Amino acid sequence: MITDIHGHPVEETLKTEGYVIIDGLIPLDLFDKLKEACDRVVEKARQGEWKYRRLVGTQFPPWTEGTDVWGVQHLMHPELNEPVFADWYGSAKLQETVCQLLGTKPEELQLELFNLLINPQETDFDLTWHRDSVPAETPEEKEEEYLEIPHYGTQWNTALYEDGCLYVVPRSHRRVRTAEERHITIHDAKSHAMPNMMKVVLKPGQTVFYDNNILHRAAYECKSKRATLHGSMGTIEGGHHRAATIFQHGLDWMSSEQFQSSLPYSLEKPYANLLAMSKRAGLTKLEAAPIH
Repeated sequence: MITDIHGHPVEETLKTEGYVIIDGLIPLDLFDKLKEACDRVVEKARQGEWKYRRLVGTQFPPWTEGTDVWGVQHLMHPELNEPVFADWYGSAKLQETVCQLLGTKPEELQLELFNLLINPQETDFDLTWHRDSVPAETPEEKEEEYLEIPHYGTQWNTALYEDGCLYVVPRSHRRVRTAEERHITIHDAKSHAMPNMMKVVLKPGQTVFYDNNILHRAAYECKSKRATLHGSMGTIEGGHHRAATIFQHGLDWMSSEQFQSSLPYSLEKPYANLLAMSKRAGLTKLEAAPIH
């Protein structure tokens, strides 16, 4: 059984608090290799040699304006030629943890997103308070409806260096916003005074899994080196709601034979499950319009 940093079963903490911190999901033999690979892809993104990048000034896809980079997209893209990312994404303990969190089996896992969050170089950058798949302007009755939709997936941040960028409102993932929270998310979305907010501080090698409906934001600082692996996995139960969330990132490159042949054995079935979901959702290009 995988437990959190306090010794509690990870699925219980995630369900109750909306987030859970775990030690030791990176094998020792991969830790330095991941850091070295991150340095290489960050350099490519900052030099403009890699077009799939998150740019300061824009929070959600598409990222088309600016030059200062706060994230690198599509770490498993074969043109990056960094197989260590797929090796870790498909690693045994990570998949075991996701299975326990989702109450599913390895053969039911679904390959999804794997990106990198980094520090910008030119200016600090704050993301707004948000839920990933519920726009801020959503009326209260619709918000309650959206919060009842199962995720059939989870997402996480794994820090390679100390990381204190993520802020959350614990236990906000299963309820509609209060009047004050609604006002902040719509009218003062970068507020540093959200009631009951908590800063999530990760030590190198620690991972935080969080419900994407938890109220959260991030603060990106130039002065602190950041290389945080940001991924998600789903299950075969995921439907149109999950397809829209995942494919808004534009994954058509995953359709290529080159990508398929680059995957380790542990990701062959999750990849097949992803293609099956896209077919059911009628998104054969693995692309969807941005939610926000």
